[in-house]
Amino acid sequence: MALHEQSHAPSTAGRRIMLLVVGDALALMIFAAIGRASHGEEAGLTALAQVAETAAPFMIGWFAVAPLFGAYRADVAGAPPRMLAHTALTWLIAWPIGLGLRALIRQTTIPLSFALVTFITVLTIMTLWRGAFALIAARRA
Repeated sequence: MALHEQSHAPSTAGRRIMLLVVGDALALMIFAAIGRASHGEEAGLTALAQVAETAAPFMIGWFAVAPLFGAYRADVAGAPPRMLAHTALTWLIAWPIGLGLRALIRQTTIPLSFALVTFITVLTIMTLWRGAFALIAARRA
């Protein structure tokens, strides 16, 4: 492979970040699909746009703070305990941002029950996904 061609290949760090970003987005989409389905709303592949719309405020909150709290750092990605701690801290900060954006978009208040279920559900999904990622990354190192 020529030097020119190698420069276009994503770095290991770039691939790691890309995988985490895609996985995080999918995790938040899963949360939104679960929530929509639990309320009798469409949540399958045919409702992908509606699921993405439901997930959007939480994605904005997550992706706004995740880089600031080290959620994509290499030393975190391959260390399961650190990954779980950074994931929990990131969600703790992103959660009220997502709730606030949702309230603004929908022009409604956020019931405490919804806020708590959202916190616990997303934290569970994110820690399962990101913990698995960190375990695999640690074994490959």
